[in-house]
Amino acid sequence: MSFTVFLGNLPIWVTADDIKGWLSAENLVADAIKVIRNPETQESKGFAFIDAPNTEEMNAIIRRFDRAPLEDRLLRANPAQPPKPKGLVRPGNGPASSPSPSHGPSHAPTHTVTPPPTAAHPVATSPVVDQRPPRRHKKSANKRPPGGPQSAFAEELSKAL
Repeated sequence: MSFTVFLGNLPIWVTADDIKGWLSAENLVADAIKVIRNPETQESKGFAFIDAPNTEEMNAIIRRFDRAPLEDRLLRANPAQPPKPKGLVRPGNGPASSPSPSHGPSHAPTHTVTPPPTAAHPVATSPVVDQRPPRRHKKSANKRPPGGPQSAFAEELSKAL
C-alpha cells in the first residue's frame, strides 16, 4: 500500500529541500519528496508528492499541512490518488489524452453522455449521443451588400461618377 501525500497550492519557488525542512521542523518523516515541474521550463507546477513510511506519518503530514497558510494562499494536503493510465477513458472526463479541438464549421464534435442513475431511471440502457451544431461566426452589423459600395467614400465617389 502506498502512503503518498499530495501537497498542492504551493508557490512556484518551493523546492523539495523547503518541504524537507518544514517536515523536520515538525518532527515528521518522509521517505521521498518530489516537486512536480514543467519539463520544458523546470518551473514548479505548484504541487508535490511526499512519500511517508506509514499510515500514521501520512495522516500526520496531512493534518499539519492541509489548509496551512503560506504567503497569500492555503496549502492542500490529501492522500494521493494512484496515477491514471494514459490513453484510457476516464469516467466523466472523456479520454485521458485530450484530443485537439476541431475549429472548422463542418466538423461538429460528437459527445457521448451517459446520464447518472436516478430513482426514475436506475440504469441507462444506452448512452445518449449529443450532436452539437457547428459554431457560427458573428456577423458584422455594418456589413454592406455584395456588389455595392464598401465605404462612405466609395458611396460618394459612385454618386459623383
